[in-house]
Amino acid sequence: MQYHGSCHCGQIAFDVEGDAITQAMACNCSICSRKGSLLWFVPRERLALRTDAARMATYTFHKHVIQHHFCPTCGIHPFGEGTGPDGRTMAAVNVRCLDGVDLDTLHIEHYDGRAA
Repeated sequence: MQYHGSCHCGQIAFDVEGDAITQAMACNCSICSRKGSLLWFVPRERLALRTDAARMATYTFHKHVIQHHFCPTCGIHPFGEGTGPDGRTMAAVNVRCLDGVDLDTLHIEHYDGRAA
């Protein structure tokens, strides 16, 4: 399936392709718990920006292995990028930023990012 997503103001817009979303991950690390993101992971090549990447701001912390992208205008965090355990580049998409996803139907997996 193909999904369309964006930040609140539309300055960051993207398309992402993957299986139908049935679950998402809620992480309790210091940044994810504050953002309230529900994450869906896909290979990075399945995410295509529809807007200029220069419009994004990026934040990294701790081990600096995940690039948390956000909109400098509205502050929304639509996705991040990092390397998965298998060495592949992954996108962590905030499903709250995707059009047409019914959050009430998703199984939410909880990840203990504070302990990682």
